[in-house]
Amino acid sequence: MKLITTFVIVAAILIAAGCKGGKTADGGKMADAGKTIKSAQAGNLTVTLSSPTGELKNGDNDLMLTFADASGKPVDVGAASLNFHMPAMGSMAVMNDQATLTTSNTPGMYSAKVTLEVGGTWEAQIKYQGPQGTGQTSMTVTAK
Repeated sequence: MKLITTFVIVAAILIAAGCKGGKTADGGKMADAGKTIKSAQAGNLTVTLSSPTGELKNGDNDLMLTFADASGKPVDVGAASLNFHMPAMGSMAVMNDQATLTTSNTPGMYSAKVTLEVGGTWEAQIKYQGPQGTGQTSMTVTAK
């Protein structure tokens, strides 16, 4: 009986630890970055664009934009922007689809919503200004 009780207690502790998830410095739940679409360097930071599926699609997208230091820890960059740019091709005009960024519970991680007009190759243009200085980067991504 004592062995069963001990087993149940240990199992409960392990389950609770597994459900805990990441925490922010202030004790809040860490934002879920999802699966990486692409990463790029911006100065001494790594900027990662991710989504629940690891893909971009034509139409509405819910994304996560993360700024991390050399150790991989998200860091606050202050103001940030994300724009998807596709140059003019043939009779199609240039397209710029601006994402709406919202801060998350984790400094350095931003929730992004964007509607991409068409599938194809886009240039994700990222800029930031704040505690980590001013910087920018871009990455080529494909929307299906």
